[in-house]
Amino acid sequence: MKTHTGEKPYKCDQCDYSAALKSTLDVHIVKHSGDKPYMCGECGHRTTQKSALSIHMRTHTGNKPYKCDKCDYSAAQKSALNQHLVIHTSEKPYMCGECGYRTARKHDLVQHMRTHTGEKPYKCDQCNYSTAKKGNLDYHLAKHTGDKPYMCGECGYRTARKSDLSRHKRTHTGEIPYKCDQCDLSATKKDYLDRHLRQHRH
Repeated sequence: MKTHTGEKPYKCDQCDYSAALKSTLDVHIVKHSGDKPYMCGECGHRTTQKSALSIHMRTHTGNKPYKCDKCDYSAAQKSALNQHLVIHTSEKPYMCGECGYRTARKHDLVQHMRTHTGEKPYKCDQCNYSTAKKGNLDYHLAKHTGDKPYMCGECGYRTARKSDLSRHKRTHTGEIPYKCDQCDLSATKKDYLDRHLRQHRH
């Protein structure tokens, strides 16, 4: 019932975070300790949660249980499928008040607004690099550590970015997941499809 009442009795003793469930607090505390007890036997990638390790393992097995019901696209994570579904709906309810940019996801609008404000909240603790996107910081940190946790099971290609591995795997599978809903064009990258869709609008 705590999720309904808003009560959050479990408090972090290192910051002002609080949670309704002890298990949620336990996951949060790992961010302070840096402890990553779950390790991938294939590539050594470590994670804070068992569920996150299960998702990571799909990069090795190729398992993509989340299927699009409008085309043949499938994804290893539900969040990736949700992002893909936007292509079919073309609904973009979130709009920038500065320039009129529209997007389907609130998260994308938050990131976009940083192009106006110049805010770069993600900072490297080893040099003076900072960025507007967490993914960019993760990629940057790999340059310091040399860590490339994402590996292709087909050819051994390794990369610091999960998105790079997904794109690389298409060289083996021939998958072309981004499809235009106005003609028969297909694309390997979303930005290629976005560029193409602009041609239909003009």
